[in-house]
Amino acid sequence: MTSTYSPDAIKTWANAVTVARVLVAPILFVMIDGSDGSWEALIVWFVLCASDGIDGWLARRHGVTRSGAFLDPLADKVLVLGAMFTLVRYDVFWVVPVLIIAAREIIISVYRTVAGRHGVSVPAKRLCQQLAVGIALAPPLAHTPWLYNTFLWIAVVLGVITGAQYLMAARRAGRPAPPPGVITAP
Repeated sequence: MTSTYSPDAIKTWANAVTVARVLVAPILFVMIDGSDGSWEALIVWFVLCASDGIDGWLARRHGVTRSGAFLDPLADKVLVLGAMFTLVRYDVFWVVPVLIIAAREIIISVYRTVAGRHGVSVPAKRLCQQLAVGIALAPPLAHTPWLYNTFLWIAVVLGVITGAQYLMAARRAGRPAPPPGVITAP
């Protein structure tokens, strides 16, 4: 199938879905109201996470664009980190794992930008992060901190491991690493 959009296109269906995700995310953050969970917030969370797959499908079907390659990971970060920091605000999540995840995301974003200029793709994987937030939002599970904290810490460990793997693979391949002074992992 030939691409509907050129790689330089900005106005695409995939980008429209991505921008909609970013615009709806603050509504979700307002819906998160503490440690009791919320069916409404859980449903919005599920729709926003599922729509990530929809914009990816649209991009593959109609043509991947540079703007989409930038916007999609940005939308993912806004959604996941915004929800996590909202849960930190209500003392549902502990701030330390969320800060580790946020630092990893910033470092990998810088790397993704530099690597992208050299034709390297760095896929994003956030399933454990999404599950941790989803479990914390689900009313029947919101009172099981051991469960959502387990997924949160698994997300931290996987994030640090995959981040280190990306950076080591880039160095072995002679590809660009993050700018000097960026700490990648303890």
